[in-house]
Amino acid sequence: MRLFKKLFSLKSKLLLLSSSMLLLPLLGYQYVSEMEHFLRAGQEQTMLGTAKAVATALHERPALFDQSAAYQQQVIPTRDLYAYALPVPVKLDGQLNEWASLDKYQQNYNHAHRLAAFSDTQTSSLSFSQKVGQYQQHLYLAISVKDDAVVLRPNNSYAVDKNDYLQISIFKPDTGLQRYIFAANNTSQQNLQTGQWVNAFAVDENNRAELPEKQVQGYWRNTVQGYDLELRLPISWVGAKVGFAIFDVDDVHTRELVGAIGNADELGTILVPSPEIDAIIKGLSYHNSRIWVVDKHGRVLARSGDIQQATSTYQTSNTSAKFLQQMQSLLQPIYDAVLTHPSKNFIDQLKDAVKIDDQALKHALIGKADTAWRLTPDKAAVILSAAHPIYIDGQVLGAVVIEETTHGIRTLRNQSLQNLFNQMVLLLLVGSCIFLLFALRISGRIQNLKKQLGLAVDAQGRILAKVKAENQFDEIGDLSRSVSDLVERLSQYNRYLESMSSRMSHEFKTPIAIIASSLEALKVEQTQLKGNEFFQRAEQGMQRLNSMLAAMTEATRLEQAIQHSHYLAQKEPFDFAAVVQGCVMAHQQTFPNQQFKLIEMPSDYQVIGSPDLIVQMLEKILANAIDFAKPDSEIEIKLVRDKKQLVLTIFNQGPLLPEQMAANLFNSMVSVRDSDSQQTHLGLGLYIARLVSQFHHGQIRAYNQHQPQQGVVIEFVMGLVE
Repeated sequence: MRLFKKLFSLKSKLLLLSSSMLLLPLLGYQYVSEMEHFLRAGQEQTMLGTAKAVATALHERPALFDQSAAYQQQVIPTRDLYAYALPVPVKLDGQLNEWASLDKYQQNYNHAHRLAAFSDTQTSSLSFSQKVGQYQQHLYLAISVKDDAVVLRPNNSYAVDKNDYLQISIFKPDTGLQRYIFAANNTSQQNLQTGQWVNAFAVDENNRAELPEKQVQGYWRNTVQGYDLELRLPISWVGAKVGFAIFDVDDVHTRELVGAIGNADELGTILVPSPEIDAIIKGLSYHNSRIWVVDKHGRVLARSGDIQQATSTYQTSNTSAKFLQQMQSLLQPIYDAVLTHPSKNFIDQLKDAVKIDDQALKHALIGKADTAWRLTPDKAAVILSAAHPIYIDGQVLGAVVIEETTHGIRTLRNQSLQNLFNQMVLLLLVGSCIFLLFALRISGRIQNLKKQLGLAVDAQGRILAKVKAENQFDEIGDLSRSVSDLVERLSQYNRYLESMSSRMSHEFKTPIAIIASSLEALKVEQTQLKGNEFFQRAEQGMQRLNSMLAAMTEATRLEQAIQHSHYLAQKEPFDFAAVVQGCVMAHQQTFPNQQFKLIEMPSDYQVIGSPDLIVQMLEKILANAIDFAKPDSEIEIKLVRDKKQLVLTIFNQGPLLPEQMAANLFNSMVSVRDSDSQQTHLGLGLYIARLVSQFHHGQIRAYNQHQPQQGVVIEFVMGLVE
């Protein structure tokens, strides 16, 4: 039973509730963190499965891969080119403004790339840059040549190699090596701002021109630094080995070749994104991811999807209560400021990439499927990539790379945290209300106990009523029962003290009467005892006992009379000032050696009460003032009006009250006189004055005065008749 009570004690309840409230947010956040971890792991497995499915669709299909580009062992940027996808077809006009988006992908050639036949030539200023693009079934080339002396082909000349020209070398297994020369006539030399169409002439090993190649179109435009050339070639040329070279002629008279730069000595490849692979992955992709198909050198063969335009992977419907929805709208500004929301404006460094260098891809190209996480340069998004190898004849010929952002997981995490916080706020509100009610109940019980104590014990410590004990098995209930028991015991003791004076008075009367009569008989019979010292001391002792008995009887009688309302019927209106003046005059006659001074004593201080009791109160106060007054000093009596109250002050010059006695001076049996005083004082005079004050609903107090004269002031305040 004791253990049961302890478990449900007040302290246990508070600790249990507080601990549970603190654990809930931690458990909720831990749950959301674990959920996010599991979702990330699930996203990895899902993307690996998707990458494997796409790679399976491309396994053992060599026709989908460019034989020349895919199977080569090494890729050299200036030799092996990549055709970038163009959004629109290029207008062949010699203006290279349309190629500005490919400036970062251009390949530059200078004297270090001279052909072997001109290896002994001196360093020249000849150089050119090359860009390659692809649109549908055509391949576009933009070549910008820097040449300090542009020599064009003479009009009506059959030779196409006695001037500056571009040579394209193509090797196909079925036709062998073929070379094409692009050269412009000098009709445009008079105006550098105009250009002309140029044809591709197929030439033999001696550069003798044959018929123009109809599948190729080109436009030549002279510039201040040299000339620009735009070409459109058939996409079928991509599957072959291809090389480019610029040949330079500086002297218009001799027309001898002085240099050539390019990659015509070692033919390379042009890799074009595969439309067949692109069609396959578009059918397998979905809107939240981006799929890449790359060759074993990491070059992009096909791409589908856009992770910047991807929507969240996980969408949750808001089916919460209307109250929670309103709370969500109120707290949304806080969520927007604290939580990190997915952004579509992050920097995607692989958006237009033609070659991928990824950790997961590196593992896939050696035959191991893998995943990798990366943070965007602006740290606005986290991207997960999964790569799976593509096998042809048991060899890894490429890989499938799938990318997704964690926007979906982050959105779900934010929604979970918001829902968790909404529920926590609701729980805190409910918990706060419960705690408030619990605190109000505790406070009410304590206030009730305080109220009962206030009603049970008055200002003088008398027990007036009992304290009802509670039946609750907690600390407050224990306190209530302890206080109730304590008040009951104090009540019994108080009743004993209150009845003690009356019992003592009753019991002492007979012995004192016997002793008094015996002393009186001895005094009559034995006349020689009249002057006896011991007989006189016995008589003085009897007188003191009679005085003490009379004082106790008076105090007891007055207290019982007031408590039992014997004086209630005797209350009457009277002039308080007249009573004070009469009492002071009587004391002046009784104590002629003591001076009394009345200050501001007007008439018409009408009060309701008992004049006899007021006289008794004044007698006790004046007697106390006379006892403590300095010799030849005045006792000042002052009566003034303060709004609806009268204030009576009686001041005597003399010793000050001890500070600790000021509050207890009006209690029963309290006296500040010396213990060796010859007079009988039980400390009942001011106690009787307090009883009279309480009977008249007044207040009485004593305090020290230092200026202008030192002494003690007794102040009585009572209400006037309105």
